[in-house]
Amino acid sequence: MTHNPLRAALSRRQLLISAGVGGSAIATMALVPRSVLADTASVAESMKALIGDAAPSEGRIELDLPQIAENGNTVPIMISIDSPMTDDDYVKAVHIFADGNPRPDVASFFFTPACGEATCSTRIRLAKTQNIIAVAEMSNGEVYMAKSEVKVTIGGCGG
Repeated sequence: MTHNPLRAALSRRQLLISAGVGGSAIATMALVPRSVLADTASVAESMKALIGDAAPSEGRIELDLPQIAENGNTVPIMISIDSPMTDDDYVKAVHIFADGNPRPDVASFFFTPACGEATCSTRIRLAKTQNIIAVAEMSNGEVYMAKSEVKVTIGGCGG
């Protein structure tokens, strides 16, 4: 029989106690209340922090994302904003929000007239079925918004 230093350092009782404590910690993490997820109010608060009191209008934003995501771990999203992207009229920023994730602000993309077009894409993780909201800030102070629901069937942060 060979000498095992780990076995010599831990008795069977110590090993079982350590495993029990670790299992309890994992089980406790699963019991974290869903109230830690974002909601409509937290999305509005995050939006206000970025765009101030500007009232978003509908239009000019095209959201391309699946209506049903079979796996919430990686949901593709593409956003296009109708803009000439000239020195006088361009998209300054696009912000993405999710109203059911732990943090409502998912991503922000910034543009200049040199970009030529205001298009961005990414993949996001969705905790559950929720609304994805895109807000575009224009160079003239106008703000546009588009919203689309994505149904998450499995995976993600929850379900």
